[in-house]
Amino acid sequence: TALPVAEWRGRTARLWAALDTELRERLAVASLHEAVRLGCDLLRTEEEEEAALGQLCHQVPTDKRPEAASWYREQGNREFKRGRYQDALRLYSKAASHELPGSPEVSVCFANRSAALLHLGHFEVCLEDIARAESHGCPDRLLPKVLLRKAECLLCLGRLQDAQDILRVLESKIAQDGVMTAHLTRLKKLSHLKVKLGEKERCPEPAGEARGSIQGEPEIWEESNIISGASSSLSLSFDAERGRHLVASQDIVAGQRLVREEAFVSVLCPGESLLLQDGDTAWDIGATNADLYCHHCLRQLLASVPCQGCSYAKYCSQECADVAWQRYHSTECSLGALLLTLGVFCHVALRTVLLAGFAEVSRLVAWSHHGDKNLQNPETRCIPLSEAPEAGAGSRGIPGCGSNGRYQSSYQALFHLLPHTEQHNPEHKFLCTLSVVAICKQLQAAGLEAAVLNQESLQQWSKPKTCEKPSDELSPELKTVAEAMLRHVLQLQCNAQAITVMQELGPGDGAVVDKKPVRLATAFFPVLSLLNHSCCPNTSVSFSGTAATVRASQPISSGQEVLHCYGPHWCRMRVVERQELLSQYFFKCRCQACVKELESGVKSVVSIRNSFCCPKCQAQMQGEEDTLCCSNEACATSASRDLLSGRLQDLQQQIKKALAMLRVGKADQAIKMLLKCQMDAGTFLSPEHLLMGEMEDHLAQVYATLGKWQEAARHLKKSIEIVEMHHGPSSVETGHELFKLAQILFNGFAVSEALSTIQRAEGILSVHFGPQSAQIQELQEMKACLSQLPRNILQRT
Repeated sequence: TALPVAEWRGRTARLWAALDTELRERLAVASLHEAVRLGCDLLRTEEEEEAALGQLCHQVPTDKRPEAASWYREQGNREFKRGRYQDALRLYSKAASHELPGSPEVSVCFANRSAALLHLGHFEVCLEDIARAESHGCPDRLLPKVLLRKAECLLCLGRLQDAQDILRVLESKIAQDGVMTAHLTRLKKLSHLKVKLGEKERCPEPAGEARGSIQGEPEIWEESNIISGASSSLSLSFDAERGRHLVASQDIVAGQRLVREEAFVSVLCPGESLLLQDGDTAWDIGATNADLYCHHCLRQLLASVPCQGCSYAKYCSQECADVAWQRYHSTECSLGALLLTLGVFCHVALRTVLLAGFAEVSRLVAWSHHGDKNLQNPETRCIPLSEAPEAGAGSRGIPGCGSNGRYQSSYQALFHLLPHTEQHNPEHKFLCTLSVVAICKQLQAAGLEAAVLNQESLQQWSKPKTCEKPSDELSPELKTVAEAMLRHVLQLQCNAQAITVMQELGPGDGAVVDKKPVRLATAFFPVLSLLNHSCCPNTSVSFSGTAATVRASQPISSGQEVLHCYGPHWCRMRVVERQELLSQYFFKCRCQACVKELESGVKSVVSIRNSFCCPKCQAQMQGEEDTLCCSNEACATSASRDLLSGRLQDLQQQIKKALAMLRVGKADQAIKMLLKCQMDAGTFLSPEHLLMGEMEDHLAQVYATLGKWQEAARHLKKSIEIVEMHHGPSSVETGHELFKLAQILFNGFAVSEALSTIQRAEGILSVHFGPQSAQIQELQEMKACLSQLPRNILQRT
């Protein structure tokens, strides 16, 4: 989703191939300014390309479609009747996003969704949806039902007086109606609620201890006066080989917070299954990132507030919807289909410009023209800071720093991130150029130029007016916008930061919650971008909404560089694979792990542990060619690499089928399939292979589903052994596995072992995520619960 859709990439590739050699050579070496000018000329003459792009946009419609709303609402009603309230909730949200603003049907969507929320126990959110239904003009026929629901929520929340007031209003409405038989069911419900209200008033529930999060020790934090959002234990340095980078100015302990930065800009990655199938009624009922997270703050959605202009953008609150509209979405709203077609990088580039404001964009673009050659690598103009270890006054020579020498998470700092214009593949640069020019042409055609240039503010939720005379030629101001956008798209290849979130696998209603990291959004973090890469980093990065936190994952000595892993980690990939992936960043990694593997010729740990074993004697298979040979000379068995790789793929497919069985409640069949997979794997995979650990983890999950806690713990311990071998005993991966083991031991009342596992998991996860993280809070709650058990139970366990 980072790049444009395949069809547009294919069209621009064919257009590039058809250009004459001289024009291709000009484009290959063109500055950003010149590339935009040439791109404008090409799109003006290639009307067929623009028309084709318009057709591609029809595949991802983001306009509101009442027929879709009606269909989703019916599907939601069907799921609600089946008692599948979570599915009904999601479908009602999809229906609400397609309803036209002000239509009575949008009120019905919120009213229906409030019913699902009540059944799921989300009383406060249910009341919010009821308020939305009322504000949108709830139909009279639904009002008694909605008021009963409201009274029930208030009753459950202990707001007895409010509940009593609502019940009086309801009684009055039913009495005024006159046709009492039409309300028999509601009268019974009303009578039932009045009885419950009376019981609560006579016997109020004892005020239990407030169940809040267990507060840990506050973190000691002193911010640097040179780098915004960074710890005072860091300094900003520069040298010709490493460019800008961060160095420890004092000894740092493991777990210490080094950086906390809000993204300058972030865009939600839409996720899969956005394309419509053939036929007008083939609406997508799957849940993607676009349905699950707020498009502004990235919080998880429960009952989304839809954008009133499009069906795509959804928010966690009206506040987020209003802020997004004011800052960028009023411009993006009508361009939704185009932005989804051209990919997240183009979307981030546009939003960056909108957030920065045209005045700042034009200032920096104009400044870049004065030293365009130098700006391709602006750090060549910097002053080395070897004489200034504290990076004090010397930091004024570093691009991105203000006149006061302070490096802030600002548009100026973002603008100075390297675009590597001359190192990008010319054909890729051509694709990016045509894409940003197409967006700017659409802005002009849709009458949005004034909004982009901050010359006027659009009325709330108003539709932009199209130009009376659309021009084929971009205005000089929009060419400036296109140039800045092209710069940002090229910067993103090296400086895009994936915001990840731990997402629950499965329904999430089990006693043991299994989670995996997923890419949620793409963002620019100017301060985080100062960290150079290492395949064996000394930091760990975590996210909360749009904020990134960097912590030391191990002790860092004063003077040592602070390093971050861009993805390829020595524990997960061989050096050849890492170097290939890192080529997109236009540098050759010379970290400790890479140098050791490249210069010593020693086989990587990943290669050894994730190897095939001999089908006859189980010794390791070796060889770089198509045929692998047994390392046991007495055995001398050989096997085709392709054959063994094929067996591995078949095995992975069988594991997927077993997990699918578990999802539909067929746990016994899932166990049989996984045990069979284990036996098969043992004949050709190393005992330390990561897949062997994954199978143990899956078996633990199935046994936990059945409540067989001892069996679950036994398998998970085997998984942890393999994870530790690959990632290390203090790795975040080991921490996550120990967290699951703590849950299993807690549920199985293995108190003593649970307490020791909780302590170990807490020690690891607090280093990577900090003492206030959700997982640490949950571990502390488990520990508090176990510690309060009677002494005789503690002694027995």
